[in-house]
Amino acid sequence: MIFKKGLRKFVLGSCLLTSVNLLYAQNVSKKKITHMETSVSNNLSKENMQFFITGDGCRIAYQIDGDNDKPVLVLSNSIATNFHMWDAQITTLGKHFRIIRFDTRGSGASDHPLGDYSIDRMGLDVIELLDYLNIAKVHFCGLSMGGFIGQWLGIHTPERIDKLILVNTSSHLGPLSQFNNNIKSLRENPDMNGFADMFIKNWFPKKMIEEKDSIVSVFRDMVLNTNPQGLAGSFAAVRDADMRKTISLIPNNTLIIAGKHDLVTKPEDSQRMAATIPDSKLIILPSVHMSNVEYQNDFEKSLLAFLLVR
Repeated sequence: MIFKKGLRKFVLGSCLLTSVNLLYAQNVSKKKITHMETSVSNNLSKENMQFFITGDGCRIAYQIDGDNDKPVLVLSNSIATNFHMWDAQITTLGKHFRIIRFDTRGSGASDHPLGDYSIDRMGLDVIELLDYLNIAKVHFCGLSMGGFIGQWLGIHTPERIDKLILVNTSSHLGPLSQFNNNIKSLRENPDMNGFADMFIKNWFPKKMIEEKDSIVSVFRDMVLNTNPQGLAGSFAAVRDADMRKTISLIPNNTLIIAGKHDLVTKPEDSQRMAATIPDSKLIILPSVHMSNVEYQNDFEKSLLAFLLVR
């Protein structure tokens, strides 16, 4: 135990986290089964949507579903989507949890500041949201970029997280040139249709795309509705993230869900994460990238089996 505490102090002090420490010093915390059964809405209506302002002035959209007396589960979206990517999960998970969803900065109805974003800042957005809502501790589930945020939370603020679920994600992605080319394209001559084609191909199986599954159209619209500058900033956040070593410091009970056919965050990435995060559990579903959609029932059963057992 003494060694682990010492290791945490050493790694956190030596892994380019100066900017994070400065932010904390400013006290920012103040402030299938079948596709027919999957119902995801891309409606960005503000019926139940709320907003708060982060310490650096970014307006973040969020929504709360479920009873106040239930334990809180935060769901964090993938890049180029919004919190409606979780719509299909609300009915089942809402029976057991009070669910908080939010649009990551740069996506959905949240602000999309110019410039590069960072996973550090996105993680702080979550902590500031919890502080704003006076919530001390939550379960956290993040998919893809949301999984990067979840890893950051487990490393830097484990006391705010109960159980951690990392879905179709990785601790580091490349190549660097691909991210830089995408960012340059988005900032100079954005073609959101081209990016929508790219994401859909990476997210769903060929059969769903060729059959023009309605859920594919919903997710395509999410990409098309993403602000190009916000997407560029998000690409930069993922590009610069490397937690391959520091995730060994995560003390939280962690479930990792991978997609057997995921070509972006490959199952090998999840296997390496599972081997690095102490006492973590790995489940591999026969999905591509959006396992919560493609294998909705299996995904939800895996979450509940993990979250409801103490």
